[in-house]
Amino acid sequence: MNFVIKPLVTEKMNQTTEKFSNRYGFIVRPEANKIEIKKEIEGLYNVKVVDVNTMRYAGKRSSRYTRAGLIRGQKNAYKKAIVTLKEGEVIDFYSNI
Repeated sequence: MNFVIKPLVTEKMNQTTEKFSNRYGFIVRPEANKIEIKKEIEGLYNVKVVDVNTMRYAGKRSSRYTRAGLIRGQKNAYKKAIVTLKEGEVIDFYSNI
């Protein structure tokens, strides 16, 4: 089962990767645990994972005023995983563009 949804490529995550060259972020399924995430990252990218830290984010309500009136919605809830690789190993997200 695919637990990794997509790599997290944001400005904040890029700063973390520059500071710690062996840490990468991923958006994962909420029901995935650390062991499953570790196995899937090792299988997808052929690297050795040392540590996995996970964070859960709740969906937040949002509203905005438009010409048509008040529009309400909700942002999705998701789970983020920060993966620490073995020293010297690298994941290149841009290699197949």
